Amino acid sequence: MLKSILKLLIVVSVVGVVGCTTSGTFVIPEGSQLYLAGRDTPVDINANGQVRTHGFKWSQIGIPPGGGVSYRLEKDGKTIQEGKLRSKFRPASIFIPIYGVVACPVGLNGDITYDLINGTQE
Repeated sequence: MLKSILKLLIVVSVVGVVGCTTSGTFVIPEGSQLYLAGRDTPVDINANGQVRTHGFKWSQIGIPPGGGVSYRLEKDGKTIQEGKLRSKFRPASIFIPIYGVVACPVGLNGDITYDLINGTQE
């Protein structure tokens, strides 16, 4: 009985962690740092441009210019670009226990590349 409960807790934890992350592909100016949704720390961008981060709140849903995930590019401590990124509802958030749909229902659109050098999101 205890093993079954422990296994269930592990599965729920893994689903919660995986379900609350989102990923996207970015092209940004060399030497710059990308900040998403007003967060204090920049995201880590892999060599292939992939970013994996926590999901976003409902306020970050939509298509620019009116909606979307806000971003800021900084270089040498100065903001060089700001704007919004296309986002989408993450159906996986429905299955995250208790808080998924409330806390992190919005994600990056993994089907497009956010090219912040040329200003395209395709």
